[in-house]
Amino acid sequence: MMKTNTMKKVLSLSLALAMTLSLAACSGGSDSVSSVSSAGSNSGEPTESGSTGTAGAYTVAIVKQMDHPSLDEICNAVAARLEQLSSENGTPINYEIYSGQGDETVLNQIGAQVIADGVDAIIPIATTAAQLMTVAAEETKTPVIYAAVSDPAVADLLDIDYVTGTSDALNTSFILDMMLAQNPDTQKVGLLYSLSEPNSVTPIAEAKEYLDSKNIAYEEFTANSDDEVVAAAGALIAAGVDAVFTPTDNKIQSAELAIAPDLIEAGIPHYAGADSFVRNGAFATCGVNYTLLGTETANLAYDVLVNGMEGKEDYYLSQGGIITVNTESAEAMGLDYSVFHDMGEVVEVVTTED
Repeated sequence: MMKTNTMKKVLSLSLALAMTLSLAACSGGSDSVSSVSSAGSNSGEPTESGSTGTAGAYTVAIVKQMDHPSLDEICNAVAARLEQLSSENGTPINYEIYSGQGDETVLNQIGAQVIADGVDAIIPIATTAAQLMTVAAEETKTPVIYAAVSDPAVADLLDIDYVTGTSDALNTSFILDMMLAQNPDTQKVGLLYSLSEPNSVTPIAEAKEYLDSKNIAYEEFTANSDDEVVAAAGALIAAGVDAVFTPTDNKIQSAELAIAPDLIEAGIPHYAGADSFVRNGAFATCGVNYTLLGTETANLAYDVLVNGMEGKEDYYLSQGGIITVNTESAEAMGLDYSVFHDMGEVVEVVTTED
């Protein structure tokens, strides 16, 4: 099968069965994105199943990188859409959901297990899960249809004839435009991310380039555990940054509930790559809607199950972000976000622990 590594098509699957999705785009950038939140399993064992076993049924393994609000939201949307497609088309689809618990050893075990079980397709969620499931499926060429890989090129997921998926590439410049629209006097920005997250590589490079072009200083702090994230946020507060930017970084998001109160108390708005951050206390984002991303991924997976991999792109970019603002955080910091209404559709949320 021939695949290209040029600019990928926006997700638009020509399935008679696939429902049409319309996504409202954030203006101001070419790669607009949206946001997410989820709830998942706590072990590497199957935790949930779809249709009961039926002769001739398709079998699918849904593999979350970890239990995490954004990844859980995607997972739930994938499962719900697979069930809907199964019902609509009279095609039994048996699925099981696995969680890698953020542990590569567990993910490798899951990969070996689902290949040994002879599944018809694997749907990994997040970059490391996608990479390890791709390795697991190398010999059998079991189709891998990943979700939420922000940079498939950096993740080495291009030009593999049994791999495709959906990308939630971040529109970094648009989010930083929001930052400056809200506070034109921003002089120093904190960059908070994890070195272990491939999702963060390109957006952080883009953020540095953007800030350099505006002659805005920045402080970088990285973290790989919840405690390190809390410490890094404290260091940024001590450094006197005017705002903090984090991409779609799973490590940072897992600690957002812990760091948001401190950032809010210091009056430092946190701009992040997904609405799951904002629902956990960050100030604002413009990103991919992860429920729609999960639905798109399930549509793509079903197309692969029915029609095979022939003609599939390396990946499909999910576009059309929505600006999401946490009104509680805004009120606590005395921030007026009305300027965002001139930049796109604004969704207001409050802090939850989901």
